[in-house]
Amino acid sequence: MQGDFRQILTQANRSNGAAALDAIERSLSALTDARPEIAAQHLVTLAFRLEGEKMLDLAARAYDLAARVAPSQAAQYRLAAVRTRILDLCRRQVFDPVEGLLRELREAKAAAGDRGQNDDPSLVHIAWEYELAGDAEGAVRSYLLARIARDQLGGQALTIDGDTLERKIRNLRILQMNALAEAGRHEEAQALHERTRHVLGLGPLRIYDIVSARQAAAGGEGEYHELLGPRRIAEPEIHFLEGPVALTSTCGTLDAPTQYVAQFKDCLTFPRSNIVLQGDRLIYDLAAHPLSGVADIKDGVNPDQIMTAVYGAKRALVEEPAETQTLDAGLMLFGLQSKNYGHWLLEFVPRLLWFNDAACPSGFPICIDDHMPDTHRQIVELLDTQDRPILPLSALATRFRELGVAPVPIFFPFDSRPGVPVYDAIWPEDVLGAMRRAVLERLAARGVDLRPSGRKIVLSRRGFVQRQLLNEAEIINLLAREGFEVVYPEKLSFAEQVALYHTADTIVGSASSALTNCIFCNPKARVLALIHEDQSFNFRGYTSMIRSSGAELLFIRGKTIAGAAVHAFHANYTVAPTLVRRGLDALMGRG
Repeated sequence: MQGDFRQILTQANRSNGAAALDAIERSLSALTDARPEIAAQHLVTLAFRLEGEKMLDLAARAYDLAARVAPSQAAQYRLAAVRTRILDLCRRQVFDPVEGLLRELREAKAAAGDRGQNDDPSLVHIAWEYELAGDAEGAVRSYLLARIARDQLGGQALTIDGDTLERKIRNLRILQMNALAEAGRHEEAQALHERTRHVLGLGPLRIYDIVSARQAAAGGEGEYHELLGPRRIAEPEIHFLEGPVALTSTCGTLDAPTQYVAQFKDCLTFPRSNIVLQGDRLIYDLAAHPLSGVADIKDGVNPDQIMTAVYGAKRALVEEPAETQTLDAGLMLFGLQSKNYGHWLLEFVPRLLWFNDAACPSGFPICIDDHMPDTHRQIVELLDTQDRPILPLSALATRFRELGVAPVPIFFPFDSRPGVPVYDAIWPEDVLGAMRRAVLERLAARGVDLRPSGRKIVLSRRGFVQRQLLNEAEIINLLAREGFEVVYPEKLSFAEQVALYHTADTIVGSASSALTNCIFCNPKARVLALIHEDQSFNFRGYTSMIRSSGAELLFIRGKTIAGAAVHAFHANYTVAPTLVRRGLDALMGRG
C-alpha cells in the first residue's frame, strides 16, 4: 500500500487531484495502521504543492486527510484545512459558507493553542484585491467577513488604505448604488442597500424625484420670489507670470442663475448637507441643474454626512433618519462644507443678501451648522439686517414646519465626477460685489478703519497640512526684505481680516481659502497668488472672485511635490524665490 500511496501522491495534479484524494481516503485505514505520522507528512507536503498550484479546495482536503491519519497532530492539520478552505471559498466568491467557517476557525485555533493571526487568511487583503480588480461586490462581501474576523478572532481593524471596515463597505455600496441609480434602476439600488444596512446601523432608503426650488414652488408646494434674474457673465482673463497656460479644466457656465428667496412647508433637512426633502421630492438646485451630470455630489457621501444618499436619472435615494428634531421655522444657512471658510464665504454668505430682502419672512431664525468656527457666525451677525436669532444645529435630522431657502450664486459642484474634466466655476461679479459692499458698509458703520494703509502682507499657511508652500520660510525671508509682514488670517476676527485685506496695498499668498478674502481688497490692490503646477486648478474661479474687487491678480505656478494621496488641488508645492521676485516686479511695474 505504501508504494501505491507514494505513487498517488507524486502523480496528483489539477486533472486527477480529486480522484487521487478519493483513492487515498478509501485506503485511509491502511495508512493509519502503518506509520501514520509519515503518511500525514506526505499529505501535508501534497497540500503545500496543491496550494502553490492554486488548487486550494484539494489542499484543504489533503490537510483534512492528514488530520484523520495522525490524531496526535490532528488539531494543527484541521486548523490548516479550515484556513485553506476559507481562502479557497473567498477566491472563488463562494462567500455564504465562510461565516460558518470563521466559527470553525476560532474553535480550531483554540484546539491547536494558536493565538496569533499571522497565518489566518487576510480577508482585508482579499477584499483589497477585489477592489483593485474593480469588483465592488466581491470586495463588500470580503469586508463583511473581515468584520466578523475582527470581532471574533482579533483580525485587522482597518483596510489597506486606512479606512474602517464599516466606512469602506458604505463607500463601496454607494459606488454600486450610484451605478444602478444612473441606469434608472433605483429599486435595485434600494434592495442592495437593504442587504447590508443593518450591519452598518443604517436606515432604509427612500426614493425621491429631484427638483429645483423653482420647480417645487411651481408645483404649488411653496412660495418663490425672484430677486435677481438670469444674466450672462464674462469669462475672466487669467494672468500667469510664465505667460498663457493651457488649462485642462472646463470653463464654468456663463449663464448666472436667478437669485431668489423661497419658502416651503413640512420639510426634512440634514445639517451639514444641502438636501431638502418635501413629500416625495428632493429640492436641490445643483442636483436638478442641466449640468448636474458633471457633478460628483457629496451630500450623503462625505464622512461628515449624517445620512446616505445616491443620485441618478433625475431621482435620488436618501436614508430615512432614525431620529429627528422639529422646528417651527428657519432660514437654511447650513449645508455641505459650511465649516470651510472658502465654501462658506462664496456659497453661503451671499444668501444673506436675499434673506435681508422684504420678500423673506422676517420672523424666521437663521439656522447654521454648529461645527463652524466663530468667524462664520460673526459674518452672519454683521450682515443680518433683521436682528434675527441665530440657531446652531447639531448633526441631527431636522424637520421644519416652514423653511426659507436661497441659492448659491452660481452652479458650483463640490467636485467633478471621476473621468470628467474639472469644472471651474466662474463667480458672478454682481453678487460678490453686492456682498462686498454690504460687508464694507456695515464695518464702516461700526467704526472700523478701512482707509488705505499701504501695507504689504504675506499670508502664511504654516498651520495647515494641505496645499502647503513647503519653502514658505524661504519666501517669507525674501518678502521681508521687500517690506512685507507675515499674517495668519485664521487668528483674526472677521472684521480684522476684512480691514487687513481692504487696506493692504499688496498681498502674497497661496491660492487657498485665505486668498478668498481678496474679495474685500481695495480696487488698487495687487495680489500675487502662489500655487502648484496642476493645470486643472480652478484658476478661473479664483480670478473671478478676486477680480470682483477690482484688484490686480497674477498667478505663479510652482513645482508640485508628491506626497500623501490627496486631491490634486490640495497638493503641496514649492516656488523658486526668483519667480516670486519676478512676480513682484511685474505687479509693481518694475520691468
